[in-house]
Formats: sequence, structure tokens, C-alpha cells
Amino acid sequence: MFRTTVNRIPLRSTFSQSILRRQTALRFLSSETKNAIESAVNSAKVVLFMKGTPQQPQCGFSRATIQMLGQQGVDPEKFAAYNVLEDQELREGIKEYSQWPTIPQLYVDKEFVGGCDIVMSMAQSGELTELLEKHDALIPEEPYDEAEPEKAADAEVKPRSRD
Repeated sequence: MFRTTVNRIPLRSTFSQSILRRQTALRFLSSETKNAIESAVNSAKVVLFMKGTPQQPQCGFSRATIQMLGQQGVDPEKFAAYNVLEDQELREGIKEYSQWPTIPQLYVDKEFVGGCDIVMSMAQSGELTELLEKHDALIPEEPYDEAEPEKAADAEVKPRSRD
């Protein structure tokens, strides 16, 4: 009798189960971790939570994302990266905070953009450049001086020093 009753109860949909998991997961994010993540997200115009560092990415997706940000011309003065491998609470907490299950995670002007796949798709469509330009996150272009075209051609893009 119990078995037939169980069979008549519809199973929860996958969508309902994922909503329930998200609500449950959010309860486990401590206020200390949430505040630390919010502080990190607010620390720069462009923030990347990644595995490893920009100089030594520890996974292919983090490497691809950091390379794409470099190709886009993100201003180092307006960029911050956080290595989630250094802190287990950060690694799990950022997933709960964004409700996104994978790392890397990109934030632009305090808004979650997405992971590697979304960043790559946005780069291909031109949306990433538009977003970064809109939020003034790219290295400013030097004005072209017609009087010295050879100087402009030889110029290297160098990050500004922090004073």
C-alpha cells in the first residue's frame, strides 16, 4: 500500500529541486564570508575569481578567461583577481553568492557576468568589449599624433603605476 501511494506522488521537477538547493545553499553562506566577497567584488571595476593567479592560472578555464581580458585591454588599475584555491570558504562561498556553480567568475562594475563560456561568447559577439567600454574598464587609448607617426607605431602599452 505504501508503495502505490508513493508512486502517485509526482516527483519534484529538476527546476524545483535546483531552486530548493539554491535556497538551502544560501543559508550556509556566513555573513563574514558574504561581506568578504562583497568587499572583493567592490574592490575594482573588473573582478575575476579564478583558480590560480593571472601570472600562474591553475586551470584552463581560468587561463582562457584571463587571456581574453588581456586581449580586450582591461586596465590593470581597474582589475583585481582572487585565487579561490587559497581559501576554501571563498571557493565555495563565491558559488553560493553568485548562484553559479563554476569558477572562474567575472564581475564588471559589481555585476556578475558569468564564467569562462559566457566570457568567450561575449568576446566573440563583441558584447564583452561593449560592456568593458561602457564601464570605463579598458586602458585609455593614447591620442594619435599625426606629427609623429613613427613614435606612435613604436609605443608600447604600459600599465600606469599606482601612487
